Amino acid sequence: MDANSSADSVEQHLQTLADKDGAREQLYYSQEQDFSSEELTRLINEKHLNELLARSDDFLSSLNSEIEDFDE
Repeated sequence: MDANSSADSVEQHLQTLADKDGAREQLYYSQEQDFSSEELTRLINEKHLNELLARSDDFLSSLNSEIEDFDE
């Protein structure tokens, strides 16, 4: 019995699994569909989006202040 045969078999098996995962991921992404402008307009709640953006801006500003205060 060849000493490398078990290691070779494991390596081959792992490579096969990696190839299958890659093929599965490629299939997943190939099924993505782009949204038209009209579809996005219907899906996105602009008021809610603007509120989220404002809150994120406030959070980043406060975080920036905290970081500046940390140096002092």
